Amino acid sequence: MTTAARKGEVVGLRVRRDFLAANAGKRAPMPGFVLLMRARDDGDPMMRIGYTVTKKIGNAVVRNRMKRRLRALARELLPESGVRGADHVLIGRNGGVERDFALLRAELRKALAKVAR
Repeated sequence: MTTAARKGEVVGLRVRRDFLAANAGKRAPMPGFVLLMRARDDGDPMMRIGYTVTKKIGNAVVRNRMKRRLRALARELLPESGVRGADHVLIGRNGGVERDFALLRAELRKALAKVAR
């Protein structure tokens, strides 16, 4: 177990089964992205985060730009507003690349508050 995992911080999701499991959890659709959250109920306070941007969004350059924006948002907001012991997945939407970053930040705050209820 890494030191980040021990402190209850954020680590990445890597396994497809975890992404699919998060799909069965709570959803918070926003104009720039969709947030999925599923509590793991395994007693581990670690938060995990995954990012998905489909080919419908654009070519590799556009998809990677969107993932970079989602990673920056999660790095900033998830440690303080995320749900401990849960998996979070951010799915990029078509307009997300062009949206103002401050607007995306406000949307993620709102989405995290919605799934925390």
